[in-house]
Amino acid sequence: MTTVRVPAGWPATEEQARAVQDELRELVVLDEPGPPPGTGHVTGVDVAYDDERDLVAAAAVVLDAATLEVVAEATAVGRVSFPYVPGLLAFREIPTVRAALDALECPPGLVVCDGYGLAHPRRFGLAAHLGVLTGLPTIGVAKNPFVFTHEEPGTRRGAHAPLLAGTEEVGRALRTRDGVKPVFVSVGHRTGLDNACAHVLALTPRYRLPETTRRADSLCRRALREAARRPDPAEERA
Repeated sequence: MTTVRVPAGWPATEEQARAVQDELRELVVLDEPGPPPGTGHVTGVDVAYDDERDLVAAAAVVLDAATLEVVAEATAVGRVSFPYVPGLLAFREIPTVRAALDALECPPGLVVCDGYGLAHPRRFGLAAHLGVLTGLPTIGVAKNPFVFTHEEPGTRRGAHAPLLAGTEEVGRALRTRDGVKPVFVSVGHRTGLDNACAHVLALTPRYRLPETTRRADSLCRRALREAARRPDPAEERA
């Protein structure tokens, strides 16, 4: 487990964070399709919080995209780096998520975030932010649609409906299981929306949520429990 500190110069106010979003949003790449589903590596990232101890734990779990077997995994723990502000959650998560990604022993390939990419009020959610900072292809897969509207997709697996900001399609409501509530897919960086949805379907052979998200969620929760047993994990050096 890697232990991280809040980076020097990290935004401390909402105004500073929004200025960073405005600057980095211009660097999002939207004209690349991304890696083909079922090839190479695909990596899930997720975080868990201990509010009483002001800790956040992140996990990165690399799967073989063809078999969905775990190839590598890493965790990181640190202090929460930003207050809770809707629309600015990436600033709470990115330092530890990047540390977990950096600790992996193999290339992550496509990164699947438990959250949003373009389906974000400022078109710059966690998946987009993380993609720009790392240069990796990224997508966001969220459990809820945040502030956007959508028609209910058909009831069969694979059915989808546009996630709309007015008339702009910022993502899709995608049915991953017959008759089960959809997930909400959006592009982060260096990936197209059709390809993002194809990846999500390839990652959901049995459950509503992608295997990447399920495994990263389990690992970050375990890392947080382990960190809570240490005297002061965020004060140790990596």
